[in-house]
Amino acid sequence: MSKADKLFVDMCNKVLNEGYSTEGQDVRAHWADGSPAYTIKTFGVVNRYDLSEEFPAITLRPTAIKSCVDELLWIWQKKSNRVADLHSHIWDEWADENGTIGKAYGYQLGLKYKFAQGVMDQVDNVIWQLKNKPSSRRILTNIYNFADLSEMGLEPCAYSMTFNVTGDKLNAILNQRSQDILTANNWNVVQYSVLVYMLAQVCGYKPGELIHVISDAHIYDKHIPVVEEMIKRPQYPAPKFRLNPDVKDFYDFTTDDIIIEDYKTNPQIKNIPVAI
Repeated sequence: MSKADKLFVDMCNKVLNEGYSTEGQDVRAHWADGSPAYTIKTFGVVNRYDLSEEFPAITLRPTAIKSCVDELLWIWQKKSNRVADLHSHIWDEWADENGTIGKAYGYQLGLKYKFAQGVMDQVDNVIWQLKNKPSSRRILTNIYNFADLSEMGLEPCAYSMTFNVTGDKLNAILNQRSQDILTANNWNVVQYSVLVYMLAQVCGYKPGELIHVISDAHIYDKHIPVVEEMIKRPQYPAPKFRLNPDVKDFYDFTTDDIIIEDYKTNPQIKNIPVAI
């Protein structure tokens, strides 16, 4: 059975059984009808995914792997903040009158800085260091730029990636300040796992571990019955995953270079309300 399923079920049970309820508090998020979106939350969740053992897509319901990778490439490869550059509509709620999400996500990764090896953006710096200074303990990105927070459509949730080369394996830590477990957990796990696969391929490594650190892991009140049903579903083996081996440059990857096989899942859960 999928190890990602077990991690997901264990995390949900911990939140549901031991979590703290925000009901009655002054909360920022709300539902479409204007009512407050309360949560049950756990602080400081850490999940480890060994990418050398399996690809961590859950089977409790399908994860739209190519769609979440499209968002990843929008941020990390296109370095865009324009919602029109994204094939899905997941960011439409946060778009401004100019059709952007402000100085957030991809915008931050596109900013150039002066590094020891020259002027470049954060993504190019990661790639350069992985190829030239793999023993470095400073290979990371951070898009939580306090100077620009007031001009962001949404302050970054997944805000930092730290990379570490151990032997011939590329490992990474994804830091996330907040996560809606039902709608976003496996979405983020899958997309940043694919990022590790991509960077490993173009920089000459094998995929190692992805460690996902979530500060505020929460389940919204309207999601509780959905999660309770979902975690009781049958679990199946993880799908097989591979990338087009001919791609040698990170900026050449497209969603067509992702090959997923034997992805057996339970039915999709539709019409999940999203707190905004």
